[in-house]
Amino acid sequence: MTTTPAPDTTLPTTAPAATPAGTGPATGTPVVTPAAPPAGTARRPGPPPRPRPRVLLLSTAGSVAALLILVAVGTVLHQPLLIPPLAASMALVAGAPDLPLSQPRSVVGGQLLSALTGFAVLAAAGPGLWSAAVAGGLALGVMMLARTPHSPAAATAVIVALQSPPFWSFLGLLALACAVLVGVGLGAARATGRTYPTYWF
Repeated sequence: MTTTPAPDTTLPTTAPAATPAGTGPATGTPVVTPAAPPAGTARRPGPPPRPRPRVLLLSTAGSVAALLILVAVGTVLHQPLLIPPLAASMALVAGAPDLPLSQPRSVVGGQLLSALTGFAVLAAAGPGLWSAAVAGGLALGVMMLARTPHSPAAATAVIVALQSPPFWSFLGLLALACAVLVGVGLGAARATGRTYPTYWF
């Protein structure tokens, strides 16, 4: 009696052909993948985009207006209200109103705390270039600790340590000037359709 051999039921020993790289799993259609940058290189950020003409004009006009107001108020009070750090402060408020450095907490708090730092160094070491250098550096730490980052204010500490102005009148005028900058910044932001401030305190 002869028997018919059973059909071979073993699994194939060879794996199915792999889908070629860069093609879809079923149809073989090309798949577009972004090219990776060369190893060890990173894409560098570029400069900020050019602002719209309306934003450019109104922001610049607001900055000029704020500084002219400081001059006018200082003339009425017979006190110099415009100092260089305030021009830098207004440039931040009008030009980059969304940055933490531009917020009212940082403009007012950073300027006043830096002035106080300058007066503290002045009381400890007297006026001079050495004191001014220490005051400007310490102002950074004070602002960081108080969470009121405002880089132009470090120059205010330098001015205090160099010129030794009257304590109360300088602080009062500085607070008034900062309030003017913030107020004009509010108006400029409304006119340009931007948000300012993003937070107060």
